[in-house]
Amino acid sequence: MSARGKARKRALDILFASEMRDEGPDVALERAIADGEGPSNDYTATLVRGVVEHRPEIDRLLGESAQDWSLERMPAVDRNVLRLGVFEVLHVDDVPNAVAVSEAMNLVRELSTDESPSFVNGVLGAIVRNHGHS
Repeated sequence: MSARGKARKRALDILFASEMRDEGPDVALERAIADGEGPSNDYTATLVRGVVEHRPEIDRLLGESAQDWSLERMPAVDRNVLRLGVFEVLHVDDVPNAVAVSEAMNLVRELSTDESPSFVNGVLGAIVRNHGHS
């Protein structure tokens, strides 16, 4: 797994854990750093902070693009992988959209349900078509 792939997985861990603990992802990130369990790759913090900063926009786009699926109904892993993917598509210029989508699918393929890769691909594909940068 690439350094950025590991950073994405660690960012997902932080987002997921923060949701399970009902705390802000930025709080979870700072606690991990303070406990000496902080990310070894700065890209993890970039991802977590980016999702936090742009979450209203990200969640709005996910709600519009995930036909018949509210954010609340999605598995927590899928929801947070989608948030990471949308952030990368919209706000990380040095990650091609195809890479952001592929990496998101790899995460859910490894960590979620059998249906998750096609679901994530469909949702992110719609966002790339309608809002992507390259």
